[in-house]
Amino acid sequence: MSIAGSDSSGGAGIQADLKTFSALGVYGATAITAITAQNTQGVNSQLAITAQMVYDQIVAVVEDLHPSFIKIGMLANCDIVEAVAEALGRYSIPIILDPVIVSTSGHRLLSVDAQECVKQRLLPMSMLVTPNIPEMVALADCPVATYREKEQAATILLDYGAKAILLKGGHEEGDTKSDILFTKSHSKVETTIFTSATIPTRNTHGTGCTLSSAIAAYMARGCDIVEAISKAKEFVTEALQSGADVAIGRGNGPVNHGFNPQKMIVYDNE
Repeated sequence: MSIAGSDSSGGAGIQADLKTFSALGVYGATAITAITAQNTQGVNSQLAITAQMVYDQIVAVVEDLHPSFIKIGMLANCDIVEAVAEALGRYSIPIILDPVIVSTSGHRLLSVDAQECVKQRLLPMSMLVTPNIPEMVALADCPVATYREKEQAATILLDYGAKAILLKGGHEEGDTKSDILFTKSHSKVETTIFTSATIPTRNTHGTGCTLSSAIAAYMARGCDIVEAISKAKEFVTEALQSGADVAIGRGNGPVNHGFNPQKMIVYDNE
């Protein structure tokens, strides 16, 4: 299940999440937190759904469909963060939190006061948090230029109660991009590094949403967290490669989620 905002251009948010779930052979349900008017060139406007409606969507889906994993994306404001925390607090479903704060085009998608709500309410509930570098800086309130600074920032978020932090390196320069998984074992922070080649393309809209959704999908298929991240990164890399030269819109186009769709897995409920 994805709890996130709607992207009218179809490249990110709820739309990217559902495309990813379907492409990886798992069924996806949603709770929409906000509606955005956007395209490949940027976000024109946004409208948050009422907190009660977000709460009601989550409860309706969970009570009937019983999702095995939940991915959280755009939350817009503190009231919605509180509603999501209250709704999910009723259940014991693993949560993958993608702390969407600012869009690729620079439009703020999470209010400043809601950042603190996310840290206090949702980090302790999350099995994995997937910030990019600007999001890590905003949440940890410290620089992340060096490896040591990244480790210190991750420790700050882990101390809020998150089980693991995946710091995405997509904003860094170079021929390769590295994501770092930080986990805490007793008082020691352990790391796993995932490296992939940089894909030369402007079509990168929705990569963060796609990655977190792919991780959720692979974990729903039975992978452990390290295997799920590795496979999800492979999926995003191939989606970037296959969509690199596709012209959709006049700005940052989406990745190609449908490059190799999988048949939906159907489990025996017995």
